[in-house]
Amino acid sequence: MHWPSEEPPPATFVFAEGRMAHLVRAFDWETTPLGPVAAWPVELKTLVNFILESRFPAAVVWGPDMIVIYNDAFLPILGEKHEALGRSFAEVWSEVWDEIRPIARRAYAGEATFIEDYPLTINRAGQPEQAWFTFCYSPLRLADGSIGGIMDTVIETTETVRAHADMDTLAQEMGHRLKNTMATVQAVAAQSLKEVAERGLVEEFLDRVVSMSHAHDALFRRNWSAVDLRGVMEGTLAPLASLGQFHLTGPNLKIGPRTTMALSLVLHELATNAAKYGALSTPEGRVDLDWSVDAETFRLLWRESGGPPVRPPTASGFGSRLIDLGLSPEGTVARRYRPGGVEVELETPVSGLMDR
Repeated sequence: MHWPSEEPPPATFVFAEGRMAHLVRAFDWETTPLGPVAAWPVELKTLVNFILESRFPAAVVWGPDMIVIYNDAFLPILGEKHEALGRSFAEVWSEVWDEIRPIARRAYAGEATFIEDYPLTINRAGQPEQAWFTFCYSPLRLADGSIGGIMDTVIETTETVRAHADMDTLAQEMGHRLKNTMATVQAVAAQSLKEVAERGLVEEFLDRVVSMSHAHDALFRRNWSAVDLRGVMEGTLAPLASLGQFHLTGPNLKIGPRTTMALSLVLHELATNAAKYGALSTPEGRVDLDWSVDAETFRLLWRESGGPPVRPPTASGFGSRLIDLGLSPEGTVARRYRPGGVEVELETPVSGLMDR
């Protein structure tokens, strides 16, 4: 940066305090294409005052030479590029200019651009470093509507992006280990129960382990946060979906880990029963799965039709007791054995759908 031997007339229009306000006041602007401060348009003076009094990282890039003026909050973005005041934006960011030039040009043409977590390899400490930024380049207009420059408002998101990447890696590793654990549980169970005469009970147990594994997969793909309810349903019913006998209707909803696990187990039991005794045991059968939500209650209705005549069970097994647990301790379950098909209605408070 060139500083004159004689102190230039101060930019008296600057009212802000802080390091950059002081530098802008003292800078010899006559040595730049912007010329003396007295000749600056009122719009530029207003914008410079605006960013200098702002605590959000911002820079004004003005004129065809793209001269840069920025505030204190912008200093960490520059790192050791602090001498950028009064220089060309293209020169300040020369190492990434090929990447950001089209974005700047669009702003100069009147089109604002907002980009989140944009990756750039910059040099602000003597060596290249990978960084990410969320920023907006927006046009700055004069009173007559013409564009005098652009505004760069930006925050660095490098640490956030890296933290998310670390979390994804950890989730993938945990998911891999859980799959191994589930596979081990299946193997141990199969070996331990090989002498059990009731093979159907053994197969039911192993199928339930598989259902839980599928639910865990869905949760790990979303880092154990909210997952799509329809996706959980489709994943649980996938082994029988090729029959084309399921019809799902309901709004898009997100559910938490506890509801995901409960829903997977309940649907697995209902589908297994339907395949053995109900609507899915015949080609003409159909299962309608409808759900709705109001301000307080989530309702899910499993309704079978087109299958063999229905008779109420004479005994209640573990599968029935699992269905009766419903989606939450606060919920309710109603099983109806109508002649035309089984109906199971589950209700649970909306407030509990996202519980962990």
